[in-house]
Amino acid sequence: MADVVRTGEIRRLAPAALGNLVLAAVYYGAAKIGLLEQVVIAGAVVTPLWPPTGIALSCLLLLGLRMWPGIAVGTFLVISTLTRPDLAGFGVVAGNTLAPVCACLMLRRVGFHTELDRLRDGVALVSLGAFAAMVISATLGSGTQVLTGSLPAGDFWRTWASWWVGDAMGVLVITPLVLAFRTVRPFRDVPLYRWGEAAALLVTAVMVSLAATRTSLSVLFLVFPVIVWAALRFQLIGAAPCVLLMSVFAISAATGRYGPFTGRSLLESMVNLQAFNASAALTALLLSAIVTEQNTIRRKIEQVCQELAEVVDRLAPGESRRRWPPER
Repeated sequence: MADVVRTGEIRRLAPAALGNLVLAAVYYGAAKIGLLEQVVIAGAVVTPLWPPTGIALSCLLLLGLRMWPGIAVGTFLVISTLTRPDLAGFGVVAGNTLAPVCACLMLRRVGFHTELDRLRDGVALVSLGAFAAMVISATLGSGTQVLTGSLPAGDFWRTWASWWVGDAMGVLVITPLVLAFRTVRPFRDVPLYRWGEAAALLVTAVMVSLAATRTSLSVLFLVFPVIVWAALRFQLIGAAPCVLLMSVFAISAATGRYGPFTGRSLLESMVNLQAFNASAALTALLLSAIVTEQNTIRRKIEQVCQELAEVVDRLAPGESRRRWPPER
């Protein structure tokens, strides 16, 4: 009997263990990509955009809190490749694990929908998931480095701000992208003209992003009409990839000090970069949520009108001269 119970426990825990291992591997891979554009501030390595944070929060929202060990293991693997693990490293592991866990708990508390189909969901993700929860990772990471002597106390706030912004941008840019792909319809159900429009949007986004980040003129605002186009026509599934694409081009320009970031100090470049990234992500996320919410309301109204017309036809056959929706 004990063997049967033990076998049942193994079968129950095996999927969760495998999922955590996969998450750790994905977290590690995303971290390596994020570190390609790293910035060193007072000896601390930070990134303008930290993709693992967005991936971690997405997995917790979709798969549950049982995925937190994968986040911890992935963070530890990343720390091990950068430096010798010490007390400061374990502080980073704790912060990078607790931040998305707390974000998930707060979002659940306010009734967050992973479909991001309401404006309140977008506001919750921004305020709670990104801005509030990422204070934890920035504080624990920077604080333990100061306590262990790895970071001068005078550089705490500068490092903290860079850390917090990088993690918050990871949530604002990556989490909507991951959540949006859950709602993708089968490709066979997509009309041909939509594929054509999507291709045109992609080409336009690439060309505008290149133009805005390769010229010394401050024309980063040119990308916003493209984001509005993507959000209005494709909602989050179109806007989120555009924001990621534009952020990658902007980060590359800022860390390379070319384009609109030519001749600027590191601080000026990072402030301008993060202002751009945040504005682009917020525009895409909130506008997409508004359009999705309006479309949902419209479909519900059409459904109710159709049901009402059917009831009228059953109660008084022939009396319903107009059906809903009207013939086109």
